Amino acid sequence: MGRGKVYLVGAGPGDPKLITVRGMEAIRRADVIVYDRLASPRLLKHRKPESELIFVGKTPDKHMMKQENINQLLVDLGLQGKIVTRLKGGDPSVFGRVGEEAELLADHNVPFEIVPGITSAIAVPAYAGIPVTHRDFTSSVAIITGHEYPNKTYTKLDWEHLAKGIGTLVFLMGVANLEQISEQLIQYGKPADLPVALIRWGTWTEQQTLVGTLADISRKAKEAGFQSPAVIIIGEVVKLREKLAWIEKKPLFGKRVLVTRARSQASELVELIEELGGEPLEFPVIQIQPPSSAEARRLLDVAIGRLEEFDWVVFTSVNGVEFFFRRMRELRQDFRVLAGASIAAVGPKTAEALEAHGIYTQTPVPGQFDGDELLKELGQVVRPGQRALLATGDLARKALPEGLRSLGLEVTEIDVYENVLSTEGGEEVLNLLQEGKIHITTFTSSSTVTNLMEALSRLGAEDPCALLQGTETACIGPKTADTLARYEIAAAYMPPEATVTSLVETIASGRRTLNYAGLETPGS
Repeated sequence: MGRGKVYLVGAGPGDPKLITVRGMEAIRRADVIVYDRLASPRLLKHRKPESELIFVGKTPDKHMMKQENINQLLVDLGLQGKIVTRLKGGDPSVFGRVGEEAELLADHNVPFEIVPGITSAIAVPAYAGIPVTHRDFTSSVAIITGHEYPNKTYTKLDWEHLAKGIGTLVFLMGVANLEQISEQLIQYGKPADLPVALIRWGTWTEQQTLVGTLADISRKAKEAGFQSPAVIIIGEVVKLREKLAWIEKKPLFGKRVLVTRARSQASELVELIEELGGEPLEFPVIQIQPPSSAEARRLLDVAIGRLEEFDWVVFTSVNGVEFFFRRMRELRQDFRVLAGASIAAVGPKTAEALEAHGIYTQTPVPGQFDGDELLKELGQVVRPGQRALLATGDLARKALPEGLRSLGLEVTEIDVYENVLSTEGGEEVLNLLQEGKIHITTFTSSSTVTNLMEALSRLGAEDPCALLQGTETACIGPKTADTLARYEIAAAYMPPEATVTSLVETIASGRRTLNYAGLETPGS
């Protein structure tokens, strides 16, 4: 068996978008990913479905696996011919012990590559509004380990040089020794009133910053119960924080938002949440796929084969559009057979999806994703006896086809896709809900509500409703809110327009809605 290759990758400080392009390539290539607790779990979703995950995380007081065992694990996996990505928080060369791992790989002739990452020593202060250098304050910076290991080749730091010769001091892993660090720097010449900042979980949703001076920062940290992982920044540049603290001014800063929408549709929602400073947590409880029933597939193909017979073709969702035209391509059906039909769409997003295929609607598009609104528009233009093809999903409500029939149309309903319950990645979501670390849960359809409840039950939650009552909920549309209300959970946010843009804007504004009973939600 040939040797594999090991990528020693810096995952960055926590925000998954701060990984390098090369680091992301290594994740996507890996047969095995060996990762620790300071690498964002969100990076793992980019791996191959068949890749193996091995967690070797460390906490200050507990190691899941000793470093020498990690070193040997990487060698063993490489010798088995596997592509291995060792995912490490920050930069692997900055107190990341990458040298030890690389040395053993070299000793066994296992090919490896070191992929630098953005070190927390620079990124974490930047996310707190503190540049480590500034022409008005200092042009030098030192990065120092704040945690002394027994096997270090030196017995103490050169405190005198650090106190007198360096502008900004950045200590990593030093919260437990904060009092000693402060005392030593003051003893060797740093002024007691020199500004200090502690930043915990920098670039993560849980980011917290505590500011003080060398004289009082240890006391403040104890009073606040400030714990690791944290970065310590000492120097005049800390004064810039009040003016430059940019990310904390974003409206969703500190909020973890659960996205239950199907992954194929979630990208816009995820990007909007990130842009406003929140952390989107994807749990696509719905998987969209072609109909699994042989009869449903047969009916779809029959309908596509006789498209020229229909006066109207009605689409109720973006999914309906995409799966309908995908099947037309698979059947090599010419799109020109739609020339004799009028096209109608529920909502502007569905109309945009049609336009991407060069198809334009013949009726005004309702501003809401609502079949009732579409019926009002169609009622002004359809004629009794006309034939309509309704392209929907397997969970579509019956109000629209019944309404079309009440207008005198001959309606053919076809399922062009189906919604399937998915629990992939649900263990992390369940744990975060139980720990109260999910702040907002979003629902974009009634099926996302019912599927999330079912998924949590299958994952072992005894009372999914109680878990969700610990978060704020946001729904697109009153029908989704009504479905949520059946579980006795009020929708804290419901946007004026049934779009993800309006949904996120409503959440960010803090404007709460009325719940299903017509009463304001708690905390309004």
